[in-house]
Amino acid sequence: MGENSKALKYYEKNLEFKQKTLPPNHLSLAASYNNIGSVYYKMGEYSKALSYYEKDLEISLKALPSNHPDLAASYNNIGNVYYNMGEYSKALSSYERSLEIKKIALPPNHPDLAASYGNIDIREKTLPPNHPDLAASYNNIGAVYINMGEYSKALSSYERALEIWKIALPPNHPHLAASYNNIGAVYINMGEYSKALSSQERSLEIQKIALPPNHPDLATSYNNIGSMYNNMSEYSKALSSYERSLEIWKIALPPNHPHLAASYNNIGNVYKDMGEYLKALSSHERALEIRKIALPPNHPDLATSYNDIGLVYYNMGEYSKALSSQERSLEIRKIALPPNHPDLAASYNNIGLTYDNMGEYSKALSSQERSLEIRKIALPPNHPHLAASYLNISSVFYHMGEYSKALSSCERSLEIRKIALPPNHPDLATSYLNIGSMYYSMGEYSKALSSYERSLEIRKIALPPNHPDLAASYNNIGNVYDDMGEYSKALSSHERSLEIKKIALPPNHPDLASSYNNIGLVYNNMGEYSKALSSHERSLEIRKIALPPNHPDLASSYNNIGLVYKNMGEYSKALACYEKALGMYQKSLPPGHPEMVRTQNNIALLRKKM
Repeated sequence: MGENSKALKYYEKNLEFKQKTLPPNHLSLAASYNNIGSVYYKMGEYSKALSYYEKDLEISLKALPSNHPDLAASYNNIGNVYYNMGEYSKALSSYERSLEIKKIALPPNHPDLAASYGNIDIREKTLPPNHPDLAASYNNIGAVYINMGEYSKALSSYERALEIWKIALPPNHPHLAASYNNIGAVYINMGEYSKALSSQERSLEIQKIALPPNHPDLATSYNNIGSMYNNMSEYSKALSSYERSLEIWKIALPPNHPHLAASYNNIGNVYKDMGEYLKALSSHERALEIRKIALPPNHPDLATSYNDIGLVYYNMGEYSKALSSQERSLEIRKIALPPNHPDLAASYNNIGLTYDNMGEYSKALSSQERSLEIRKIALPPNHPHLAASYLNISSVFYHMGEYSKALSSCERSLEIRKIALPPNHPDLATSYLNIGSMYYSMGEYSKALSSYERSLEIRKIALPPNHPDLAASYNNIGNVYDDMGEYSKALSSHERSLEIKKIALPPNHPDLASSYNNIGLVYNNMGEYSKALSSHERSLEIRKIALPPNHPDLASSYNNIGLVYKNMGEYSKALACYEKALGMYQKSLPPGHPEMVRTQNNIALLRKKM
């Protein structure tokens, strides 16, 4: 039921009775220590779990023959704890000790040996070709490959498991649903969203037949389908699926079960992507409340909640609040996880993004480089997360004006993604987009255009026709044409971007404001000041609704309106807008931020003209 604290209470009471009535090395005490260890393991308190599993082993070593199968189980449990702590050499040592015992205690081709070897050789020799246990082995191998970022191998293993289960099991068995779900997870990581959705919907169909209407596994399926729709930017469908998942979990589970928190968390992520930041914040805070009740104070899921709250504040432009939440997340992860766990890298990455937007580039670079160091230790050399780190480092160099270093990091990111991902994966499009941005900033417009167009080609293949990422590609192409002085092409690209955003996003999403802003900049360069002013004012209207009152993007709108008024010769109106922008920057950005300096310079130059 997920009520770990209650389970722990009863197991500990049970242990107290046993300690009073039994000898200190009685096997029944070992069983109690094992049970308590298993609860701490589920609670994410791995050091406590390890302590109790080791007490179980200590008694079992004294009470049982040296090669008893129960000793193998104890070593296996200890290995699982080390594995989750990221201490893989210790995990391997425990698993190998478990295997040694099983080799002596069990017949040479016993299926239980397969679990220790971590492969399917023994099961293939001893079981019929379509035995369900073979499918379980393929399934486990698929899970390893997906964590290693080797998606084609993961897909092959999961599909082999599905083939076996189709032969061995009834057509609507829950294992088939689980198999389709796993295949869907691989397709998500490969960026093949339509195939992922098809697999997850097949999983749901089976579960609807096989399970009661409010079974928790149905909630899991709705949750996975919601994640898929969110990746496709079909936010209303994502929200509907997540809310259906939450309804089921509310019926099936206790009121403060961690799964409910996960549901609120996912709903919050959709609202964040929709630009509805207050609703997102409310959902994430509800998730955090539940986790504070249900979980120990330093559980990794609490770190996830603080991280997600930080991301909402980041999107709201409230960088100090974002940083506070992200640092709280990092503190918990430092306590709960081993020093080179990938989640620590994620925390350093997010802190780096916040510092980057605050203009604190040395701190941003330090955080992103720490994230990369951890990922190099924790992950295979061509894992997609390494590519993401190089891309974020390039962003910092870009903002520092070190374009050659930025370009080098972008190209390293692209190299990894070409090895790790399918040829039309959306992340490859992102890499080409960033390389284009580097060339754009270096004034190499033909190279920038070529990269942006390659990004657009991939996105047209990989994404639905009105996905916001397509709008981003058209936007960047428009920026290049604007700087090349090809204003009609620039306007056409920005208007195509705006059309897509109007279909894909809510009417007051901040990204719509960005499109109106860019159209305004083109009209300004064309000398069509009334049209420029109209577009910038529409951008400002949306930002006033969507963003906090001192968000840097609002200041940017006032800056751009000021620029138009300056070009129209209306200097007093221009000055008022520039001063409004400066006041906002002073409240939201650190002293000396480039945007603030630029605005101060605009004011100084304008005053000279007046």
